[in-house]
Amino acid sequence: MTLPVAILAGGLATRLRPMTETMPKALILVAGRPFIEHQFLLLKKYGVERAVVCVGYMGEMVREAIGDERVGLKVEYSFDGPRLLGTGGSLKKALPMLGDAFFVLYGDSYLDCDYREVEAAFLRSGKPGLMTAFRNMGRYDKSNMVFRDGRVINYDKKSVAPDMEYIDYGLSVLTKEAVTGFDAGDAFDLADLYKDLVDRGEMAGYEVTRRFYEIGSHEGLEETRKFLEMRGA
Repeated sequence: MTLPVAILAGGLATRLRPMTETMPKALILVAGRPFIEHQFLLLKKYGVERAVVCVGYMGEMVREAIGDERVGLKVEYSFDGPRLLGTGGSLKKALPMLGDAFFVLYGDSYLDCDYREVEAAFLRSGKPGLMTAFRNMGRYDKSNMVFRDGRVINYDKKSVAPDMEYIDYGLSVLTKEAVTGFDAGDAFDLADLYKDLVDRGEMAGYEVTRRFYEIGSHEGLEETRKFLEMRGA
């Protein structure tokens, strides 16, 4: 594995209050470990060697708790600064630490897929971006993607269409050139960048088959806790 992973972990996590009033979401204990450590273990399993954690809200707590190495994974940190930059702005700020291409993973997602296969698909595509797609059929969240013949045809989180059977799984690969159109220091949503790449035909796709788990809500947190405890994580 050669690509680093950017983990977007800078949000306020308002849906998880009151527990996130004193602790960032990344450090919430799930099945005996801080959630971000479960992510690290999964990344290590698939050959990832380095992660850049993009932090904002209580970011220093994450660095103090995790350090610069965890479960054999090298960990670095990119801080939003005095104001939160959103998922897109945080990624833009971290670009100098990420190199020419990198994975992007949301800080509240547990995504058990073969990261090596995703990377290989990205390299084969020749595109500046790749999104993973899961055939959701409205089960676990609102489907937001039309995925057909290995291609992302339509993606829109704000305007859901009847033919959207797939959902953005939460793992992507981008080149640094793909993160353009916004000035450094601007706050913006990564979903807007993804939609722009899809609309321009610059976003490849890769289908995954294992469902995603997330801790973005109390319901999701409990479901993820049960899953990880069941598998003995």
